[in-house]
Amino acid sequence: MANTVLTMGLIAKRAVKVLENNLVMANQVYRGYEDEYQKNVNGYKPGDTITVRRPAEYGVRKGPVIKIQDSVEGSLQIKVDRQIGVDLNFSSKDLTLDIVDFSERFLDSALISIAQQVDQDVASLYADIPNWVGTPGAVLTNFDSFAAATQRFDDTSISPEPRVGIVSPRDARGLQANLTGPQSVFAPSMVDDVYRTGMLPPVDGVKLFKTQNTPIISTGTRTPTGGTLNGGQLQTTWLATKDTNTMQLTFTNIGANATVKKGEVFTLGGVFDVNIRSKIALPYLKNFVVMADGTADGAGNVVLTISPPIIPAGATPLESAYQNVSAVPASNAPVTFFGAASTSYNNNIVFNKNAFALVMVPLEKPQGGLAQCSRQSYKGVSVRLASFWDGINDNNIWRMDVLYGVKTVDPRQAVRLSGT
Repeated sequence: MANTVLTMGLIAKRAVKVLENNLVMANQVYRGYEDEYQKNVNGYKPGDTITVRRPAEYGVRKGPVIKIQDSVEGSLQIKVDRQIGVDLNFSSKDLTLDIVDFSERFLDSALISIAQQVDQDVASLYADIPNWVGTPGAVLTNFDSFAAATQRFDDTSISPEPRVGIVSPRDARGLQANLTGPQSVFAPSMVDDVYRTGMLPPVDGVKLFKTQNTPIISTGTRTPTGGTLNGGQLQTTWLATKDTNTMQLTFTNIGANATVKKGEVFTLGGVFDVNIRSKIALPYLKNFVVMADGTADGAGNVVLTISPPIIPAGATPLESAYQNVSAVPASNAPVTFFGAASTSYNNNIVFNKNAFALVMVPLEKPQGGLAQCSRQSYKGVSVRLASFWDGINDNNIWRMDVLYGVKTVDPRQAVRLSGT
């Protein structure tokens, strides 16, 4: 193919396809909310927000007497507030390359960097996930250690399809070593693919991706046991928390001036999880997650915002529909945090795509001062490419931008996963 002068539109079309191809976790989450933005044909600016409804749930009436329930929906907001990009400089000579050569020399590396950042921002939503199975710090080494995540979904009646997982290279290696050995449950051709490509076949119905973008949490300086509750509010209702999915708890004895970090997971003594449909108590304590950093006072007391809120069975079917614990904690219930204090832990994630949302929308085309500008979309991914010409040095200054927002929609549909 003969070289031609590359146009802005041609380069933008190539760029958006390279970007889409390099997204990992971002391509596995819910993208339907982007339709909410299609009314604005002129593009979007950072800060645009949409409101998304949380689905209503209903309790089952027992007995012949009618008990009419209101249809109550919560809501959450997704803000498109993340604008990232890469800025480059090309000579006019560079623009006479074949598009494949041009992409390999200049575009691909820049777009991989953008894709990595989008994936990291989606993965950062792990901090909203309360469910964590396995032992923090332990590596996945066998089928049972991995299947603990899918069992948590099944125990709580979370939708079975589709389930996706991201695992760190270290955990992927641990699984590869054991799932491809003499006792492998996979077909020989699948085992061969693992050795040849380094990628994992589906495990227990979960489509797996190996990525270095699995998030890492660094725990605070709080005491290992996490202290106890210190009275105050110990329960709430769905109506009071339907838009936040949070409440506040007062902790004591966690250490003078100790810290607790956003994303830390803990349990409360005597408070067990329940199946979200049957409300039958499950044989493990309910997991809660800290939603914002906190620092204790000199006596070791701190008020933390947690999720999910503690919602016991109510007097009406509507109130009982949102029950998520077996019992209300005692005022002095012991608190146990996952993992040691002041330690970093990798977080593999298994999730249903409806747990998280990515909204990527076309940026507005700026007016004036530009030599060229092209905006291209492909499979829900949008890239804006713009250039300025430096006439003194015959250089083209290029900028590539993407605009997006990320949000946890239903944290119940995701599980953090460690080995055992």
